[in-house]
Amino acid sequence: MMNGFFNDPAMQRALIAALCVSVGSAPLGVFLVLRRMSLMGDVMAHAILPGVAAAFILCGMSIPMMSIGGVAAGLSVALIAGFVTRVTSLREDASLAAFYLIAVAAGVMMIALHGSAKDLEDILFGDAQNLDNGIVSLMAGISAVTVVVLAMIYRPLVMESFDPVFLRSVGGKGGLVQGMFLTLAVLNMVESYRAMGTLMSAGLMLIPAIAAQFWTQRLRTMLVVSIGIAVVGAVIGLMIAFAAQVPSGPAIILVVGGMYVLSLLLGRFGSVRARYFPFKHFKA
Repeated sequence: MMNGFFNDPAMQRALIAALCVSVGSAPLGVFLVLRRMSLMGDVMAHAILPGVAAAFILCGMSIPMMSIGGVAAGLSVALIAGFVTRVTSLREDASLAAFYLIAVAAGVMMIALHGSAKDLEDILFGDAQNLDNGIVSLMAGISAVTVVVLAMIYRPLVMESFDPVFLRSVGGKGGLVQGMFLTLAVLNMVESYRAMGTLMSAGLMLIPAIAAQFWTQRLRTMLVVSIGIAVVGAVIGLMIAFAAQVPSGPAIILVVGGMYVLSLLLGRFGSVRARYFPFKHFKA
């Protein structure tokens, strides 16, 4: 079965796509978690659905157009929610939750009315086993841009995440950095929806980042660990999807979720083991 998996051209493309998503998304997830924006990341992932659906209705399965539609919808929901927060007494998390639910319902309804059940399943849950070379190239390009831009804004992003007041006091452009970071997050969610589905696209971004916190307290090490968890989970999840003939998105997220549970129980910092069964240190 493993020989068939690695020799199958479709699965080879799926593996490359999974590696691209893991390398690009997991580091962004670490910063989302550090900035206490995990739920916002999940909301943004779901908010791309109506844009993807609209592009699908107008242009069919055109990946560039669906990607543009997803980015436009995700950023629009974030901007509208922020505007509503400023002009009313509603908190931003409540505003985001309301618009995200409306966006998901609208997207599902649009696809249900103008597509087939298979189209709806592919968009919601992903279909990594049917990616073509063009889609994989696009995913690789977005991941490469993400890594480069993240490296460029790394220092101000770290400072803005931990002490935005200090960054402003020294003349740092915190608003620009945050805007670039959120744009990268939306781009990566759009990038991964074809393989993971719009319902699961935030999973490979957030769950490895959360799990990594149980193994290290150093930011750079946390970035590396999150990528490692995402890569291992994606590969094993694809193998399970290939063997069981199930959607790839849920399979990958369940594997990564299992790794999160193991981290929660056995990790070095803050886990159940670390809290209740700490290692004894030798005394001189």
